[in-house]
Amino acid sequence: MRPVQIISRRLISQPYCGLKSAASAQTKIHPTMARPSSNMADFRKVFAKAKHIAILTGAGVSAESGVPTFRGAGGYWRKWKAQDLATPQAFARDPSRVWEFYHYRREIMHSKDPNPGHLAIAECEARLCEQGRRVVVITQNIDELHRKAGTKNLLEIHGSLFKTQCTACGNVAENYKSPICPALSGKGAAEPGTEDARIPVEKLPRCEEAGCGGLLRPHVVWFGENLDPAVLEEVDRELALCDLCLVVGTSSVVYPAAMFAPQVSARGVPVAEFNMETTPATDRFRKSWKTLDCSFWLACFPVAGSSFCLFLVSFPGALWHNSS
Repeated sequence: MRPVQIISRRLISQPYCGLKSAASAQTKIHPTMARPSSNMADFRKVFAKAKHIAILTGAGVSAESGVPTFRGAGGYWRKWKAQDLATPQAFARDPSRVWEFYHYRREIMHSKDPNPGHLAIAECEARLCEQGRRVVVITQNIDELHRKAGTKNLLEIHGSLFKTQCTACGNVAENYKSPICPALSGKGAAEPGTEDARIPVEKLPRCEEAGCGGLLRPHVVWFGENLDPAVLEEVDRELALCDLCLVVGTSSVVYPAAMFAPQVSARGVPVAEFNMETTPATDRFRKSWKTLDCSFWLACFPVAGSSFCLFLVSFPGALWHNSS
């Protein structure tokens, strides 16, 4: 794939696979940037003027809710990493094992609630909406915690744990059943050494569309797959209109999502990054508000004559807010 310059607003519609590392994408970035700033007063001024805010979120937002990321040291389900299971090839080879993995993740999420970071973002959207300002959340997460928190303008670019797609007819449907099928009841334990259930394919989740009965798969973007073009069109439109971009809890290394904020920054729009550490994209942003010791973030959002304070606290991924 040829190197890509982040210049055109149409860039993100290029056919990058949904889960590709920064190194493998070979992206070439050429915007002219101002030096990053950690001045909260500057941020408050920019925020107060913004009419259309795009918030990009990743796994760090959900970490405080106890959602496993399957990344880094110890990021295994049984003896496999997520990238060993979240592929079309793995599903074709062993759909029972892959469904056990996703059943485990679905069951965990049934017991998880949005943390104060999700709630802060949802409240920010609601309050600014009353002022005629728009907030849209573009998330890489598949846990639906933003939706559960009350976020309305939400684009889930990697899909959802609670949607299925039929491998035969292609139908996509919401599915919150627990368990998703009887054969998976009590299955999916993550401990090393757990034996695979080896569920017959005919007993795995099946399509309920009339006359179909095809094998269902999770409606999520797997490694090696492209993102939904319709979703990318919506993202493209939002990023072209936004006048402020917030990057919260994402490492900015998975493409094409890693291109979103640099693309916005390249057209002169401020980007505020809220992360525990600098990321590969930090130096490409026009603005990157961060504390010197990376121990906490504090942004005071003045809303409708009061002060809505969003505290983004980096005990990895811990975010909460206080309204006054």
